[in-house]
Amino acid sequence: MPKYGYLVVEGPHDVEFAYRLLSPFGFKRVQWEKDLDEFLDPLVPRRFPQDDGDLQKRIPVPLFLQSDSHAIAIHSAGGDSRLTEVIQENAVYLDHSKITGVGILLDSDQEMPAIDRFNGIKSAMQQLGISMANHPGIVQPGSPKYGAYVLPDNLVQGTLEELLLETAAQVYPNLLASATQHIDNAYVGTDLTGDDKKDINKPAGRKKAIVGAMASLLKPGKSVQVSIQDNRWFRANALNIPRVKAVQDFLKDLFEL
Repeated sequence: MPKYGYLVVEGPHDVEFAYRLLSPFGFKRVQWEKDLDEFLDPLVPRRFPQDDGDLQKRIPVPLFLQSDSHAIAIHSAGGDSRLTEVIQENAVYLDHSKITGVGILLDSDQEMPAIDRFNGIKSAMQQLGISMANHPGIVQPGSPKYGAYVLPDNLVQGTLEELLLETAAQVYPNLLASATQHIDNAYVGTDLTGDDKKDINKPAGRKKAIVGAMASLLKPGKSVQVSIQDNRWFRANALNIPRVKAVQDFLKDLFEL
């Protein structure tokens, strides 16, 4: 019997980030339901639309990864407000006593310290009867283990884009410089109104725009998540960058890899 893992993340970019960190341990994406471990099969949605009747909402199918020793589901919550709700909803289908580790990966993009973001998750998990460690990035021993990691490093305010830009400086330095210049020049253009700048003026807006500009060249017409999956953001030596390796080490401990 393989060791099972369950990871809930905020969005599709985080799903692909987690996949890239886990892939060096021999994990492959599961495409066909016939190949999916039966323990994780109950996580496959069986109805459309979902319970809220929203016809525009993407079907919430987790990314399933399997290796010779493990089977892990990575579930996008569709936003930070549903991270613990997703765990609660799927506890009906997954017997936590048979899981090696259950984790949460989230950003600290709101105007609050990473520890406050973590404490909110810890409090919500306690209401579900689940004990967490006192600090983010620390795995609580047990069966299963539980843990939450607040990107980019459990300390400073930021998002996954912080890590993308850090690896880009090593992997794509010229593209990074070009994309940065493009975004900064476009920002001061007279054809942009205040409403046009609403999103880029958010705390992580400029960094998201730079990453998006890079991804649009690497994978024209496709999303950042596809670029994370297919390109070299988190491969080879980029995985040795300390803040990237720290997230990978957290997952390694959580799932006993």
